[in-house]
Amino acid sequence: MAGPQKVLVVDDEPKIVRTLRAYLEREGYLVSEAGTGPQALDVFKSARPDLVVLDLMLPDVDGYEVCRRLRRDSDVPVIMLTARDDDTDKLIGLELGADDYVTKPFSPRELVARVRAVLRRAGRQPASSERFTVGDLLVDEERFEVSCHGQKVDVTPTEFKLLATLARRPGRVFTRAQLVEQALGESFEGYERTVDAHIKNLRRKLSGGGAGCGILTVHGIGYKLEEPQGG
Repeated sequence: MAGPQKVLVVDDEPKIVRTLRAYLEREGYLVSEAGTGPQALDVFKSARPDLVVLDLMLPDVDGYEVCRRLRRDSDVPVIMLTARDDDTDKLIGLELGADDYVTKPFSPRELVARVRAVLRRAGRQPASSERFTVGDLLVDEERFEVSCHGQKVDVTPTEFKLLATLARRPGRVFTRAQLVEQALGESFEGYERTVDAHIKNLRRKLSGGGAGCGILTVHGIGYKLEEPQGG
C-alpha cells in the first residue's frame, strides 16, 4: 500500500514554512523543508518528494535556477511561490517547467488545494491508455512518452496532459478554458493564463524534432494540433 505523499517546501521565510508545514501535515502529507537553493537541491535528492513548493526569490541560488536544475533529471511537479503579481515572473517559471504558481500573500488553504490538484493531475491515469500518432508526433499515454520524428521529447505531467488532449482531436480548436477543463480538470483562477506558457514550452521542446509536430494558434480562440499534410 502506498504511503503518504511527500512535499518539499522551499522558502527563506521561516513563518511561511511553518504555516505550510502545519497545513500540509494536517492533510496527511509528509513535509521536508529548505531555506536556500543549494539546500533545496540537497534535500530533494535525499527526501525524493512527490511535489516541490518553490519560492522564486531565494538567497544564493534563486528559484528559477533550482527549477531549471530539477528539470534536468526529474519531472516532479513544481508549484512556484512568487512575491510579485508579475506575469513575466510567472511565465519564466512556467517555461522552465513549473506546473502552477501561487502569488504571495496567499491563503494556505488555497496552496494546499493547489498541491492536491497538481498531485492528482500528475498521478491520474487515463481511463483508457492510448497511443496517438499525428503526423510525426507520437503521444503514448500508457508509457507517458512523447516523440517527434522518433526523437524522444521530455515533458512535464502538465505538458503531457495538454498535448494528449490536443492529440486526441488533431485539427480541432480548443479554447484555453476547454484545455483547462479537459486536460487539467481544475478551474482555479489563473489556470487559463498558464496555458499559454505551457503551450510555448511545448512548442520549444517539439521544435527539436523538426517540422510536423506543431501546435497552432487560432487567434482569438485557442490552440489546435497541426494535422498531417494531406490527412
